Amino acid sequence: MYQIGVDIGGTSIKIGLVDEELNIIRRTAIPFPHIGGEGVAAELAAAVHGLLAEHGITEQELLHVGVVVPGSIDPTGEIVLDAHNLGFHDVPFKKQLEAQFPNNKVYLANDADGAALAELGRGAFQGCKTAVLLTLGTGVGGGVILGGKMFSGGCRRGAELGHMQLVAGGELCTCGVRGCIEAYCSVTALVKQTTAAMKAAPDSAMHAYAQAAGLVDGRTAFECSKQGDKAAIQVVENYCRYLANAIGSLVAVFRPDVVLIGGGLSNQREYLMDKLNALLPKFVFASDLIG
Repeated sequence: MYQIGVDIGGTSIKIGLVDEELNIIRRTAIPFPHIGGEGVAAELAAAVHGLLAEHGITEQELLHVGVVVPGSIDPTGEIVLDAHNLGFHDVPFKKQLEAQFPNNKVYLANDADGAALAELGRGAFQGCKTAVLLTLGTGVGGGVILGGKMFSGGCRRGAELGHMQLVAGGELCTCGVRGCIEAYCSVTALVKQTTAAMKAAPDSAMHAYAQAAGLVDGRTAFECSKQGDKAAIQVVENYCRYLANAIGSLVAVFRPDVVLIGGGLSNQREYLMDKLNALLPKFVFASDLIG
């Protein structure tokens, strides 16, 4: 028997085929279509059914379809109340998915909550009593483990860590508030910071990198900073300072056993983590007590 896991983001929908031992045996992805809940559910289902057909798997062999979205879910677990980067507001997305998968059990959850729960069961949060996850993508999501369990919050709305304030009256966030962590630490924000730096530095290596890649993305500044480009180095330093500041506030509140960074930027691995770990003590109260 098999299960399908789906991670819906503002730019792409990632799909994983999972076996009985919870091993991911196949991955695929499609661009996120900004066509409303029903349209998204239909395109997602087409990709899933194509993936099953490739492996000769019937719907009867598929137990569950788990879908996570970057937004808040209502207490029933059926309605996406607000997912700004998807353009979803009060969308009955679970029912729309169930219409596409009538023979399978469908689950709907916040993306960062789903990621934190997976890490608790099979990953870096195993054995942790308190842990914090930040997902850095089109937006910034957050998941919190308290007392060894997923923190669902009031009305099961979870923890919207990306919409905590970082800079009072700062950059406008997709939620309509200024100064959110998401407005400074998401990949979308990093792209804006990179683009502004490129305009100010026409001789920067980032121009050639972006031209070769066909776009400015979250890798542009990081990869060029590794080559010693001064403008790129400044972008990365500023970005890491924002992110370390945000993480520092979370550490001061939760004092977690582990802080985990997910999303596309986590692919920078030690290059990003070393910078954050060096900066973090500057933003954490009583940082000398961190184990």
